[in-house]
Amino acid sequence: MAIDQTHSNQTMETRSAKWLASAGLRPTRQRMTLASLLVGDGRNRHVTAESLFSLSSSGAEKVSLATVYNTLRAFCDAGLMREITVDGSKSYFDTNISDHPHFYWEDTAQLTDAPADELEIAKLPTVPDGAEISSVDVVIRVRRT
Repeated sequence: MAIDQTHSNQTMETRSAKWLASAGLRPTRQRMTLASLLVGDGRNRHVTAESLFSLSSSGAEKVSLATVYNTLRAFCDAGLMREITVDGSKSYFDTNISDHPHFYWEDTAQLTDAPADELEIAKLPTVPDGAEISSVDVVIRVRRT
């Protein structure tokens, strides 16, 4: 059992280090800690800074909330994550950087992926002169019935 856990930890560290290296980011202790929580198991995540801080607080390596915010910003700037804003104030950070829509669950305040192949955007408005569209975020608000 201990051998499996050691292998799992090594796999998480390797996956996290490769993720950081793919964007040219130095693998500092704090970045590795947060990267392991975000992509260590190979699954995509939607997190808030607060939820990631809470996850990191239960681990061996402690990371301050300010460091979580700064690191998430660095990950977004490096193209490793996307920031999705809901209600103009709540930010979620998505490790899946492909173009895809999201469901925002009003009852739980969770963000989940929506099926991209079911979304059709027929036309976007003409942008003002001297501007270009940098991204289109589709957030579909849902609540349980």
